Amino acid sequence: MSGPARGRLRRVVSLRAALACLVLIGFDGTLVRAQTLTPDLFRPTRDGFVAPQDSPLRRTAGTMDDKTSDAVNDARLREKDRDTPAKSRIGGQIPTYGLPAASGASSSGYDSLNRTRKKPKLYPGQAKPKPPPGPGSRAPMVSNGPMRLSIPPSESANKPPMPPAMAGTVVGQPPRKRLRLDDDPFGAVGDYAGGFLIKSAVELSAGYDTNPGRTFVPKGSPFYVIAPEFLAVSDWQRHAVVADLRGSFTGYSNNFPPPTDGTISSAPVDVDRPDFTGHIDGRLDVSRDTRLLGQARLRVSTDNPGSPNIQAGLARYPVYTTLGGTFGVDQNFNRLQISAGATVDRTVYQFSKLTDGTSTSNDDRNFNQFGGVGRVSYDLLPGLKPFAEIEGDSRVHDVKLDRSGYARDSSGGYVKAGSSFEFSRLLTGEISVGYAARDYVDTRLNRLEGLLVASSLTWTATPLTTAKFYSTTSIDETTLPGSAGVLTHVYTVEVDHDFRRWLTGIGKFTWGSLDYEGDVRRDKIYSISGELIYKLNRSLWLKGTLRRDWLDSNLPGNSTNSTVVMLGVRLQH
Repeated sequence: MSGPARGRLRRVVSLRAALACLVLIGFDGTLVRAQTLTPDLFRPTRDGFVAPQDSPLRRTAGTMDDKTSDAVNDARLREKDRDTPAKSRIGGQIPTYGLPAASGASSSGYDSLNRTRKKPKLYPGQAKPKPPPGPGSRAPMVSNGPMRLSIPPSESANKPPMPPAMAGTVVGQPPRKRLRLDDDPFGAVGDYAGGFLIKSAVELSAGYDTNPGRTFVPKGSPFYVIAPEFLAVSDWQRHAVVADLRGSFTGYSNNFPPPTDGTISSAPVDVDRPDFTGHIDGRLDVSRDTRLLGQARLRVSTDNPGSPNIQAGLARYPVYTTLGGTFGVDQNFNRLQISAGATVDRTVYQFSKLTDGTSTSNDDRNFNQFGGVGRVSYDLLPGLKPFAEIEGDSRVHDVKLDRSGYARDSSGGYVKAGSSFEFSRLLTGEISVGYAARDYVDTRLNRLEGLLVASSLTWTATPLTTAKFYSTTSIDETTLPGSAGVLTHVYTVEVDHDFRRWLTGIGKFTWGSLDYEGDVRRDKIYSISGELIYKLNRSLWLKGTLRRDWLDSNLPGNSTNSTVVMLGVRLQH
């Protein structure tokens, strides 16, 4: 069936169903009940026709300060809710129905949606709290013995009151900056005087030397040493001045009278010896790349015991003084550095006192030295700076002919090349190799020349062990007839080890050679020593030294040896 007939059939079926429903309603005897009209029926919220206190979906905790049932039932609050309009979808605000997920979780509670918790705001300077233990944290150590208190007793002990600003307990106060670790916790602190940092010290030692005169037949004597030190360093942004003064005096309680058989001793009767080395360095910064340099130096000492330059029959060692200075300029051209300077020195010897009460002059050993030095270096790599240096000088003596009739005025110099380096502070220093020569006015004196080796290396093998290597080459004057001078090479190896921060051991080995040009004499020197330093505090050290010295000569009767034992104390500030 199709068309209009099918439509009429559907209307007939619907009419029959409606008549059946009306018949059933008419036979029902229940009275019709009307629903009371209340304002809650028009509330635009979910389940608004039910009172809030009767709602099965009511909130158990609200944002009101007072969460009692009286506040919830207050008619004024209901009137407030009645006047609040619903959130509009048109404005982009989507109304929230019911309780959102994790709405009851606090800032540190469980969140079913795994949302990032809001970090607490810290006031300036407040320490960040430690994260709570979780996966990957170390398990607590469990010991069978008694548990150790987490807070040491010293924290709860009675302490003197401290201002909150110093204790760091003021709210909002930034934490106090930690002091840098002291590289030398037992070193001298010093005092500031104006723009200078001044450090001073003195060492008082006593011991025994088995051969203080370094004679072929040894004769020992107790001795004492007084060694003061003074260091002043400027603390300026520009320019610099450094004063380093170190001296010592060695006194012996025994004298060495001349032999009774009438022979002349090679050692003086009184072997007391002074020794002083001091220099003052200055730098004037003219500009960023130009600096003026200057140095004033002073050396006071005597000839070394056992030296052939010592006269026979002396009552005491004659003291010599060398006073000099260097004045120059230092110029930088990017990585290229050029330095040049002029040097002048004056050496003067005292009169020699003899055992018979007379004295002799040493004017023939007095001389002036004038010279110049130039140096060119280049910063090739960080920590690697090769250089080349050249020096020339002239020596003019006060007396044209010495006591043996030789004219010892001379001129000479050296040329050397090397590099200074610094590799990660593990290996630092400077090493160079060159050639040194000196020509004399007297044709009977041969030219003195030889290989020049100069170095100063420091190797930090471990944080507790340091090795050092030194080497020097010099051309020295002599009084031996027919000898032009002495070519001296000295090499030293030193190892320092800290058993504790307050206990240090030092081992040192020195060897060298002395070649007398124009003479058959050749000397070799050796020295080995060990030193132990016990540092009580910054101001007081205890020191013990044991040393053995040898002088091996190719001439019979000139070889010597000696053993030195010494204990002392160092006072510094």
